Amino acid sequence: MESSVDLSATGEPVIVQEDTQVHVGIDFRPGTLTLTRNGKDFAAYHALVQFGSVHANPWAAQEVKFSAKGPDGKSVGLTVDLLNDAGDGPRAGVPSAIWKVVALAATSAGDVGITYTPPGRA
Repeated sequence: MESSVDLSATGEPVIVQEDTQVHVGIDFRPGTLTLTRNGKDFAAYHALVQFGSVHANPWAAQEVKFSAKGPDGKSVGLTVDLLNDAGDGPRAGVPSAIWKVVALAATSAGDVGITYTPPGRA
């Protein structure tokens, strides 16, 4: 099946370095991570971790968006803000299991070994 692109493009894109973000998604084996909010348990099955670099500072984890199943079996989204209110360091009181999720996301982003060569430059 051949697909064509019905779009034209010109210019030399330049990224904005003030706030560069990368989102890394990871899936969990069922039953390996339970999130509890207001006394209710949620079985997490996916996390989307947002890493950011503001003004060329080192990369930092900013938030995690979890997809989970609630006690009623319905899917819900839960977000954990990882930065303190000043935005200059980690938020106190974040459970260690969530920091493990961040570490897994950071490791998987580097470990998958994705390399890319634009077409015609191989």
